[in-house]
This record gives sequence, C-alpha cells and structure tokens, in this order.
Amino acid sequence: MYEILLVVYLIVALALVGMVLIQQGKGADMGSSFGAGASATVFGSSGAGNFMTKTTTILATVFFVLSIVLGNLTAGQIKKTDEWENLEAPAAATVAPAASDVPASSEDNKSSDVPN
Repeated sequence: MYEILLVVYLIVALALVGMVLIQQGKGADMGSSFGAGASATVFGSSGAGNFMTKTTTILATVFFVLSIVLGNLTAGQIKKTDEWENLEAPAAATVAPAASDVPASSEDNKSSDVPN
C-alpha cells in the first residue's frame, strides 16, 4: 500500500510541475498582440486558463493530501527507541591493565635510544 501511494505521489508531483511549467505568465499577453494570437491554441482563446487553473488546483490538492497520508504512514512505521527507557545501572566491569600494557620506564631499559 505504501509503495503504491509513493508511486502515485511521484506521478502527481511530476504532473504538477509539468502543469505549472506549461502555463503562461502574465507577460505572455504581449506576444499575442503581435500576431501570435490565441486562435491556434489547443484549448481555444480563453479556455486554457480555466482548464489549466482547475487542473493545477486539483493536482496541488491531491499532492498535499498524499503528503499528509504518506507522512502519517511513515511516522507510524519508524519506531525510535528512547535511551532513557531503561535506567538500570549496567554492571561495572573493571579490568586491570595487563603488565604488557604498561610501558617500561627508562631506568628498566638502559639500552633504549630515548633520552632521559
């Protein structure tokens, strides 16, 4: 279920980006006055604005709803462990250092190259 919603979420996000990029800006009306009129458009002279605006609104609504649903599903899947949950003191294991771990003093080793 989660993977299906994730794929739908990705498709809706890509469609939303595509719809936003297809729309004309407010300055695009200037080009129509110089012969590039809207008579040859796919959606007609005034229908593109309403169709694209409605489609973008629907895609944005679906995108936000899917974001909330996927967020709730993800929050339910991840279980963070609390480090303060178990307050018992761990058993203290003290280990004395071995004799070979302690460096020899320079008095014990007279042939050492290290100066005193």
